[in-house]
Amino acid sequence: MDWNFGPREQILWPVTIFSGIIMCKIVYEITHRVSPLFFKGYNGLNKMQKIEWNNRGFSTFHAFVAAAISFYLTVISDLFKEDASSVLIIDRKSWLSDAIFGISLGYFLSDLVMILWLFPSLGGKEYVLHHGLSMYSILLALLSGKAHLYILMVLFTEATTPFVNLRWYLDVAARKSSNIYIYNGVALFFGWLVARILLFAYFFTHIYLHFDQVKTIFPLGFYSLITVPPMLALMNLFWFWKIFKGMVKTLSKKRRTQ
Repeated sequence: MDWNFGPREQILWPVTIFSGIIMCKIVYEITHRVSPLFFKGYNGLNKMQKIEWNNRGFSTFHAFVAAAISFYLTVISDLFKEDASSVLIIDRKSWLSDAIFGISLGYFLSDLVMILWLFPSLGGKEYVLHHGLSMYSILLALLSGKAHLYILMVLFTEATTPFVNLRWYLDVAARKSSNIYIYNGVALFFGWLVARILLFAYFFTHIYLHFDQVKTIFPLGFYSLITVPPMLALMNLFWFWKIFKGMVKTLSKKRRTQ
């Protein structure tokens, strides 16, 4: 593998990774200070609930940033348009894709450290596996400069994270019977369907149609690209089934109480 580590990368990568870590710390502290102003019950939460509350604050912030930049690069910009360049799509990248990968590495690293430090309070083995696979895939794309389009597609799935976090917030705030909890649950179901099920179907279709390019990646990158995404897809299907069952249960309970 030829390392993609020129003069620009030598500055950009450390700065963005460090920025991702600092972003998590700053948003964690802001969430801690601002939450009591909007939710009076915050001070009544136990220590572990407050930690998770604040943790989900920077998780949500990263999700918005990662999803927005991924959407811009893959849909709005010309970076990955078929006829926009003579460079193979599999080889296309930009300073912005490098930057969001660095920031996301900083986020996943920060979140993983908290998960392991407080294990299993912030998440079980599936969260460790998810974060580990995500960091591995992002780091490989960053170091090689290959397959940025596919990593951005996967990174866009973070768009569902705010709905997951809001669901937890409402649960802790004893608002499971509220309309906003139900609306968020429905939004989570359809958001997950689009961002983590249908998008992955498009992802695999795109790889199949551009397999001649995919085969040009170095061996580790090639085998990673055809093995890691299916693992993430299976995890997404598992969680989608749980979300579906939860939504049906909540809607049924709401109908009975009307």
